[in-house]
Parts: sequence; structure tokens; C-alpha cells
Amino acid sequence: MTVGKKLHQTLASLRGAKADMEAFAMETQNKNAQQLYSSTAQQLGQVVDSLSQRTNEVESQEPQYKVKQNMQNKQGQGQ
Repeated sequence: MTVGKKLHQTLASLRGAKADMEAFAMETQNKNAQQLYSSTAQQLGQVVDSLSQRTNEVESQEPQYKVKQNMQNKQGQGQ
């Protein structure tokens, strides 16, 4: 697995975890748990934003790591 794919996979996992925390916060009646889940979701959002920026930097410096572009190129070549 390339660095680009690993970065995108990690971003997807973090976004999923953030969505789970937001869902848990809405589903629970316990105010302490709601606060914990909401706070965790907010922190994960910050991590996602930072990692997303870093991913963009890596892709601009190393074009071979551009996952979406590479996938489109392969489809265009019939692979």
C-alpha cells in the first residue's frame, strides 16, 4: 500500500470515528457521556483537518501519492 493510500485510509477511519462519536452523543441521555462524546468528536475533527492538510501537502510535493488522480489514470488506461 502506498503512502497516499495509507493517508487516505487513515483519514477515512478518523472521519468514521468522528461520526460514531457524534452519533453516540445524540443517542445517549447521560449528559456526562454526551459531553465526552461531543468533545472527542471535536478533537477528532481537528485531527482530521490537520491530517487532511498534511495529505494535501504530501500530494502536492509527491504527485505519485495522489490517490484519486492515480485511480482515474488507471481507469483511463483500461487497467
